[in-house]
Amino acid sequence: EKCRGLSVREPNGDVNHLLGLKDTKDYSTTEKDLFCQGQAGMNGVAIDPNFEDNRYIYVYSASDKTPPATNRVLRLKLNEDFTKVSDRTDIVEDIPFKPKPTDHPFGEAGAHNGGRIQFGPDNTFLYVTTGDNHNSRIPQDPQSLGGKVLRIDRNGNAAPDNGLSDKYDPRIFTYGHRNVQGLTFHPENGQPVVTEHGPWHSDEVNMLVAGGNSGWDPKPNMAGRGDCPDDYCGYMPNQKEGMDPDKRSEYMPITDIETYPNAIQPAWQNNQLSQGISTADFLTGEQWGDWEGRLAVGFMGIGFGGTPVGNRIDLLDIADDGKSVNDVTEMPVPMEPGRFRTLVQGPEGDLYAVMDEGMVYRISPK
Repeated sequence: EKCRGLSVREPNGDVNHLLGLKDTKDYSTTEKDLFCQGQAGMNGVAIDPNFEDNRYIYVYSASDKTPPATNRVLRLKLNEDFTKVSDRTDIVEDIPFKPKPTDHPFGEAGAHNGGRIQFGPDNTFLYVTTGDNHNSRIPQDPQSLGGKVLRIDRNGNAAPDNGLSDKYDPRIFTYGHRNVQGLTFHPENGQPVVTEHGPWHSDEVNMLVAGGNSGWDPKPNMAGRGDCPDDYCGYMPNQKEGMDPDKRSEYMPITDIETYPNAIQPAWQNNQLSQGISTADFLTGEQWGDWEGRLAVGFMGIGFGGTPVGNRIDLLDIADDGKSVNDVTEMPVPMEPGRFRTLVQGPEGDLYAVMDEGMVYRISPK
């Protein structure tokens, strides 16, 4: 839980609170440097594929252990009865965190924070997604870990074939991202797939390739841009016009093909809308019928006058070449749609949906 910490729910329904953020109550352990602010906190969790042997779990969390605050990936060891963690090791310490802004017009501290972590299908390397912090310089910065997808081993070392030159931090797998909030892998070929939250337009689904550039570069004075508020052109020219369908073509694209012609082409762009895309997982197993193999994508929605719009789960039939989508179907869900934060298929084949509103739903196919 972003502002509380790491817990485990046992099969009998008991919940053991393991690792809390600073000032969190009723947790077995708390860490004074871990904190919650804005979109940042304890965002991601991953279980080691060799958990039965090494008992490792990993979390992505904001930390002020060494000022200025950063995001970190922590490796922890869980005891045999699932009641305590120990042996904290910070395997990544230098993922940028957005500090409290002074005159920045967009977002508060902790904004555009990324935070998905998951082992790839090789069960060897951990993928870590990060955000641009409303900092125009870091998505294309070869040495910053912001606006990137990292690929590392269990100790935080770079995977050997991340595909970039020596000028890049070797942990970087792809770069030029805005705020990657969803991460999964194709069940047949292992293709890494991410969802990327757009500005006032164009949520994206992208198929990653080693060393690829996702094409986000919100710096001013590029491609005819003028000065931008606080050096960040990611919402040019303003919010109101950005929601006008007739003006979206005037906006800085989330994938800037004109500047970066070799950028990763999105497989899907949500009909040029930004509705808070946040999470994705593939549906596998014949119990899903015609939906088997589809990518389930969750949306948090956006608010107009206090009314949320776009809260839903879409099912994407991705083309075999990964470059387009054949069909999009909205999943009828057995509860009131809300802000879908995480979708993940459980080992029994059901789909678990985690909501910002504080619920976890388990969805079974009819």
